[in-house]
Amino acid sequence: MTYTSSGSDEIAELLIHIGRSSRGEDLASPLTAAQWTCLRFFARANRVSRTPSAFASFQVTTRGTASQTIKTLEEKGLLARFRSDRDGRSVRLEITEQGQETLNADPLADLMSVIDLIKPKERAAFLATLSHLSETLAGLKGAQAFGTCKACTHYKSSNGGGYCACIAAELAPDDFGKLCVNFGSGDVVPHPPILSNEIRKGRAQ
Repeated sequence: MTYTSSGSDEIAELLIHIGRSSRGEDLASPLTAAQWTCLRFFARANRVSRTPSAFASFQVTTRGTASQTIKTLEEKGLLARFRSDRDGRSVRLEITEQGQETLNADPLADLMSVIDLIKPKERAAFLATLSHLSETLAGLKGAQAFGTCKACTHYKSSNGGGYCACIAAELAPDDFGKLCVNFGSGDVVPHPPILSNEIRKGRAQ
């Protein structure tokens, strides 16, 4: 049987290859790939998303696995645990000063510097395409999509600031560009169940 590339498979393989080559699993790295992902998440998440369960959803892993990664970063002094300001029962995690310093050696820096070489308009279009891809894939798999406030259906501009209808709260300006576990996108059309079957059939041929 002759193998014919549709282009989609090449894109998927390139995305996986780029991710693996920039994860930072060399022996000189102070953290594992999973720990780097965790540290980045809590540096970029908004205040309501800095929880173990939100990170587990973001990483598409179990709560136990996520908690173990978080515990390791706490032991290293890179994350600190606090009681939630909202209910006092749940916890929130904050990146420490040492954690911020560690991020200065983030292995993704090389990838980001290459992305910075892309023209601004092309970079914005690339970001929009990847965001749509991420949200649609999450919908297909029944997973939680993540995004930022300004692209979210719950976000409303309010008095020069912002308001989140999901949590019924005003948003701080520095929250607008951060990841949110309550992200909602009205642009992603859910795929009908038959699509996943078509994909499986295509892979089997």
